[in-house]
Amino acid sequence: MRSILITGCSSGIGLDAARGLRALGWRVFATCRKAPDCDRLIDEGLESFPLDYADEASIAAAVEEAVSRTGGTLDALFNNGAFACPGLVEDLPRGALREIFETNLFGYHDLTRRVIPVMRAQGHGRIINCSSVLGLVGAQWRGAYVSTKFAMEGLTDVLRIEMRGTGIEVVLIEPGPIGTLIRQNAIPHFEKWIDWESSARRSDYEKLRGRLYENRGPDTFELPPSAVTRALVRALDSRRPKARYYVTFPTHLMGLLRRILPTRALDWLIARG
Repeated sequence: MRSILITGCSSGIGLDAARGLRALGWRVFATCRKAPDCDRLIDEGLESFPLDYADEASIAAAVEEAVSRTGGTLDALFNNGAFACPGLVEDLPRGALREIFETNLFGYHDLTRRVIPVMRAQGHGRIINCSSVLGLVGAQWRGAYVSTKFAMEGLTDVLRIEMRGTGIEVVLIEPGPIGTLIRQNAIPHFEKWIDWESSARRSDYEKLRGRLYENRGPDTFELPPSAVTRALVRALDSRRPKARYYVTFPTHLMGLLRRILPTRALDWLIARG
């Protein structure tokens, strides 16, 4: 039975991946930031324990727990947990960037470094990082999230090159709009860090708040989390996995446009929404 550690399994992409891989015969360690979410997953038959990307001790304990349960092995890691902090770049205080990088980048890096020795010793492994279409192109109001994903893309690319010949494959999955709770979960971060009422663009924030707080149904081209799980399965099962797996039409489109359009033309297109 192959084993995989998945982060961010309380809902959305991580939860669907945990359920899907378990159904395919994987031994899944479905981690969540909060213990009550872990308890809920245990109740439905998954192996779950806490892992908080912002807490180094939590990361170390989670890796130790997973490896102890398998007797010293781990076949795959799916770095998935992340959050967003909407706001204009000019209104993002230093603390907001520090907080989001702790989870969306530094936590991924810390966890990855801790599983590499296990995979190196066994001679194989898959490290799969969940990025985003926003790791390919920028978008207004999403500067904090975009910056973490751009950084993760670069770090993952270098790690993939450096792992050549070790038996450890490093892969990026890049979803576009997926039906998750990321918008709702972003609200506390927006309220904590963004002083929108004092912003030079206060009137624009009024429109953003409407989109942020109101449930307007699925986004255009939105797919369910199972679309990401299907890409994850391909990345895990392929003898020679691709470096990148695009998920949703917008990711395929933006991947193409950033190669063929001048930067200013792409800026104009994205700014039009």
